[in-house]
Amino acid sequence: MTDIQASLLLYNIFPWIMKFLPGSHQTVIKYWVKLKMFVVQMIENHRRDWNPDQPRDFIDAYLKEMAKYTGNDTSSFHEENLVCSTLDLFFAGTETTSSTLRWALLYMVMNPEIQEKVQAEIDRVLGQTQQPSMADRDHMPYTNAVIHEVQRMGNIIPLNAPREVAFDTTLGGYDLPKGTMIMTNLTALHRDPKEWATPDTFNPEHFLENGQFKKRESFMPFSIGKRVCIGEQLARAELFIFFTSLVQRFTFRPPANEKLTQKVRIAIPLSPASYRICAIPRA
Repeated sequence: MTDIQASLLLYNIFPWIMKFLPGSHQTVIKYWVKLKMFVVQMIENHRRDWNPDQPRDFIDAYLKEMAKYTGNDTSSFHEENLVCSTLDLFFAGTETTSSTLRWALLYMVMNPEIQEKVQAEIDRVLGQTQQPSMADRDHMPYTNAVIHEVQRMGNIIPLNAPREVAFDTTLGGYDLPKGTMIMTNLTALHRDPKEWATPDTFNPEHFLENGQFKKRESFMPFSIGKRVCIGEQLARAELFIFFTSLVQRFTFRPPANEKLTQKVRIAIPLSPASYRICAIPRA
């Protein structure tokens, strides 16, 4: 266990006492406070020229919802939630997405025949000059299937984000008192041999049926329900546009005499160990 992992574990167990102890977690806390203050300032800037009838972005739309619940102390639409939700969107659109893209390029290098099929579909739908957009995704089932398979195999958040039981409940015969922390084993779900034909092999056919993209109920890298990842739609758009743009313009291959592996770098989120690849411009 690394020092960072130990600090995270202790903070989850003893959050009330960790703020008094020295260590690397103090740096994290300090920068987290600075980030929150930055977002607070952005919210104040939005309020100065806010027009509820013309929302410009997420903050404007959230302010409109907050206005509907003015005076309602039980509403979840309040400024603290706006600050945290805005930061969640930043995190959902940076580290997690970049880690998934690193897995995507690694799988393309290690499966050149799949990379060729993706490029063939891109050439057929977009050519080599048209910029991809989300409107193109429905016409590119194979590329979409590959991205989903990258998320399944990459499995960057293996235990999902922790959740807290809001009230006493029973699930699967187990009593869960209010306040219980629960975690979902996404690894077991995404590698379940009862759900996936080849659970330990990179296989886009898992998400295809008769050449068309097929949704799978057992695929939930963004969780599910009311507490689904707030950045899901942003992440899906980024993954499709970035991945398609890269494979449209380059062919990715391993360096000469270098063997790539699927070793994992333990962090939050999980990402492939550092590797080198060659990006060859497509003629």
